[in-house]
Parts: sequence; structure tokens; C-alpha cells
Amino acid sequence: MTVTSWAEEISATAWSVTIAIVPLVMLFLLFQIFLLRLPLRQVADILQLVATDVKWVSPENLHWTLQFLGEIDSLEVPIICNAVAKATESLESFELQCRGVGAFPAPDRPRTLWLGAAAGAQAMVALHGAIQTRLDKLGYRGESRRYVPHLTLGRAGKSATPRALVREMAGLAEFDAGTMFVDEVTVFSSKLMPDGPMYEVLARSALAG
Repeated sequence: MTVTSWAEEISATAWSVTIAIVPLVMLFLLFQIFLLRLPLRQVADILQLVATDVKWVSPENLHWTLQFLGEIDSLEVPIICNAVAKATESLESFELQCRGVGAFPAPDRPRTLWLGAAAGAQAMVALHGAIQTRLDKLGYRGESRRYVPHLTLGRAGKSATPRALVREMAGLAEFDAGTMFVDEVTVFSSKLMPDGPMYEVLARSALAG
């Protein structure tokens, strides 16, 4: 998919935040939000001019990652889904402000380009923590690095990073993409296909309120 077509699709695509899993299942946690459409066409229009080797995430696969678990035995999936449901049942729904374009591992060395979170980010961290506490009891350890709420937009190639990309991203550090309502966590399976990952909903867990 070209960058241009990705940008064109964004204006007409509903976005979600998700919990994802794969069968032996490649499991990673995301959480799903049924939300308003995010005005990210402006981001693509700006960055496509200076980021020629970025592989953009297709609009239908955009999500807020909670945690990556790796390959999981398919027989354990119901146990994990139940743990997620127990973790979310006492947490209130919340609004999440999608704000700021950034990158991992650092803004001046962008390899993974992402959209960040402002208001509501702490509620998202709390949701991540509640789910991880349940998963810890099952023996699924989380990543050692601090959890940073982010929605991956694309991944840059291994060529030298153009200074123009770093400069344009700095100009989007306060980009406001709108506010989303988070009221549900969705467990997905993920299967890598030639044209990108394919997700399947395995379970949904509603937040309280």
C-alpha cells in the first residue's frame, strides 16, 4: 500500500485500540476502543514527503498495544481471556486524548513512528497494570521497560534517517488527533500474512461505567 493511499483511507476509517493474541498462538495484548475518527491524514501528508522508506500500518490494523506476550498454546487462550475480563470489570471507562507524534528508540533516531496519549494516559497505564497483575499470576511476565501508551503509525527502514524527518516530527510533537472513548478491551489473535498481520477477535471485555 502506498503512503498516499494510506493517508486517503485514514479519513474514512474508524479506529480501535485492542488486546491481541495469536494461535500455537502469538499473543500480544492491545485494547480496543470504539471511537471517533482520527484526523491523521495531516500527519501522513507531511511525513510522506520526507519518509520515503517508512512501512505504514494499514488503517484497519491500527491499535494501542497493551502488551506483547509472544507464542501461546491455544489451550491457554481461554484462561488469558478470563484473566483480562477479571482485570477490566472494576475499571471505569475513560476518555483518551490522542496527542503528539513521537518515535522509538528516540526522536532523533526514529525507527517506530507513533501517536502518543495525553489526557487519559494514566488511566491507560492503570489498565495495562491491572491486566499485567492478572497475567503475572498465570506466569506471563511483562516487559521490563516502562509501559508507554502509543499507537504505532509506521516503521522506518534501516537506511540513514533523513534530517528532514526528524525535523518534521519535532513539529508534530503537540499534534492533536482528537479524543477517543475507551470502554472495552478486545482480545485478538494475530497471524502474519504476506501483506501484513491479520487479526481475529477472540473475546471482548467491557470496562465498568
